[in-house]
Amino acid sequence: MSHPTYHNFIAGEWVPAAGGKTLLNLNPADHSDVIGAFPASGAADVDSAVAAAKKAFATWRLVPAPKRAEILLRTGALLQERKEKYAREMTREMGKVLAETRGDVQEAIDEAFYVAGEGRRLYGVTTPSELQNKFAMSVRMPVGVVGLITPWNFPMAIPSWKLFPALVAGNTCVIKPAEDTPLSTYNLVETLMDSGLPPGVVNIVSGDGPGAGAPLVEHAQVRAISFTGSSEVGSLIAQRAAATFKQVSLEMGGKNAMIVLDDANLDLALDGALWGAFGTTGQRCTATSRILLQRGIAAEFTERFVARARKLRVGNGLDENVEVGPQINRQQIETSTRYVEIAQREGAKLVCGGRALTDEPYAKGTFFAPTVFAGITPQMRIAREEVFGPVVSLLAFDTFEEAIAIANSIDYGLSTALYTRDVNRAFTAMRDLEAGITYINAPTIGAEVHLPFGGVKQTGNGHREGLGALEFFTTWKAVYVDYSDKLQRAQIDNAE
Repeated sequence: MSHPTYHNFIAGEWVPAAGGKTLLNLNPADHSDVIGAFPASGAADVDSAVAAAKKAFATWRLVPAPKRAEILLRTGALLQERKEKYAREMTREMGKVLAETRGDVQEAIDEAFYVAGEGRRLYGVTTPSELQNKFAMSVRMPVGVVGLITPWNFPMAIPSWKLFPALVAGNTCVIKPAEDTPLSTYNLVETLMDSGLPPGVVNIVSGDGPGAGAPLVEHAQVRAISFTGSSEVGSLIAQRAAATFKQVSLEMGGKNAMIVLDDANLDLALDGALWGAFGTTGQRCTATSRILLQRGIAAEFTERFVARARKLRVGNGLDENVEVGPQINRQQIETSTRYVEIAQREGAKLVCGGRALTDEPYAKGTFFAPTVFAGITPQMRIAREEVFGPVVSLLAFDTFEEAIAIANSIDYGLSTALYTRDVNRAFTAMRDLEAGITYINAPTIGAEVHLPFGGVKQTGNGHREGLGALEFFTTWKAVYVDYSDKLQRAQIDNAE
């Protein structure tokens, strides 16, 4: 069966990669379903895209921010109209169930409307000068051409987190979507163009990290890089970007802990744990990959949690009855399999799942059974390293203070959760958990676009998506207007 061929989007035109090579985009639930062939781009394609973005920046930066915001407002409205179509296409290319891909598109809608409002709130500061007849203020300026590198697990939501604030701030963009899920980014950018975005303001270069991502990071005309992905790749990006003095925003891995105290609403905690651990097939940086159980409820929670995990319906996400879709590709299956083997060698008890699903009806895809380990100690690799699959570890603890220590004992610090009825412990956890996000009586997943999103330690480098995005995509300029009609030498004359 034939499949469509897609091109890069540069200067408002669809153009093939200079090298002529393509990558196939496959449905992870059924590899016989080919979504399309996408460009395997290289440095020449990145050069063309950056040149187009630089040319467009000359005029885009002069468009008033409220007018830029109106394009985002129209984009949000168009995304609402196209939500079901885009969700179904996303499920085909990414695998997660329709309820989740509808949520992914909805997050882009929410981001469009939220950032559109920021078009009238790009505030600076006015302040008294220390000298007479002198006015002082600060204003936000766009950075210039920015490079955006996005992952496959939220192939429309995360590009919207980066594109929309970058655009409202007056930047122009070159985006490299994940090679596993480019279509959703194409759909997002096409919606922007249909909403009136001028040619060249956003350009798409499709391809893998070494071929297209690395040249984008190293390009001398790109002034900032925003990346979401693994900590290992993020570290390399930061090092390479430093050579050309780029500012870099990194949103990376997590090994997120959900703490359940003896006094918790156990039914609520079980619902949250199941959703947090196996939503998006565990392929979220915020996934609940560690569940810390106080000993008073540990046995009951474990028994009930495992029973429910075994009943989860795994399959093609286009089936409305399916609860857990496939993993994105064979590499992720291999990673999940490897960590199961590591955990068992270290003495963990496998109580559910632990294997790839290869029989019918799973033979054509990349499926992994929902997996639960018990008998975990904080030192085990399965309790410290990110798996990025449907694999969750249960750890027991005695005291609340011990739970906080275990949660904080890893290299990551993205999301945390606490289930309790004790308000004092809730506020202590909010203060003491080393993470960019803390939930009380909710799982570790479920961020909202108007709050800051990001983490500490090896999860991020201090920047944030959401509320903090405009800080990254703008630079400050101080402006002084001296209307004294004489030379005033700031601190020198002021000291007299």
